[in-house]
Amino acid sequence: MARRTKEDAEETRHQLLEAAQRVFAEKGVSRTSLQDIAQAAGVTRGAIYWHFKNKAELFNAMMDSAVLPMEQAMQQMGHGARQDPLAELERAVLQTMRSIESDARTRAIFEVATLKVEYVDELLAVKQRHVQCYLDGTRQMQRSLEDAAARRAVALAVPADTAAHGLHALMVGLIHTWMLEPSRFKLVAVSQIAIRTYLAGLGLKF
Repeated sequence: MARRTKEDAEETRHQLLEAAQRVFAEKGVSRTSLQDIAQAAGVTRGAIYWHFKNKAELFNAMMDSAVLPMEQAMQQMGHGARQDPLAELERAVLQTMRSIESDARTRAIFEVATLKVEYVDELLAVKQRHVQCYLDGTRQMQRSLEDAAARRAVALAVPADTAAHGLHALMVGLIHTWMLEPSRFKLVAVSQIAIRTYLAGLGLKF
C-alpha cells in the first residue's frame, strides 16, 4: 500500500510538471496561477502544495527535468585524463543543442524559459536558479579552455574567464535566436560551426 501511495505521488508530481509546461507556454509564467496548473493537471490546488511550496519551486523543478542531464554532462568534463578538453567541451555543448533541437519536451521547456518568463515578484527565485546555472557553466567552460590551452601550449587571445563568458553568451544567443524561428537554421550544425570559429579565434584548434 505504501509503495502504491509513493507511486501515486510520483505520478501526480509528473502530471503537475507536464501541466505546468503546457500552461506556462500558453499564458506565460507570470500570468499563470497555481490554480491554472492544478486544473490542467486534473488535481486540487492542495496537491500542488504537497509537492511544491510555490510557483517558483514548481518552475525550477520543471527546468531541472530538462536541464540537469545537460549540467551533468558539463560537470563530467575534465575527469578523463586522456580526453581532449576541447573535444569534451564541444561535445557537451552540442549535446545540449541536440536535446533542444530534437526532443520536443526539452524544446518546449527551453521555449518557456527563454521566451515566456519574467523575473518579477515570486519568480526572482527563478532568476537565482538561472544565475547559478550560468555561473556553474562558465566555471566549467573556463577550466576546459585553460586545460585545452595548456595541452596545446598556446596562450589564449583573451583571459580564460572572459572567453568562457563569451562562449556562454554565444550558446544562449544561438538558442534564443533558434527558438524565435526554428525553421530558419539547424541548431546543432550552426552551433558547431560557430563554436569552432569562436575557439579558433581564441587560438584553440582541434
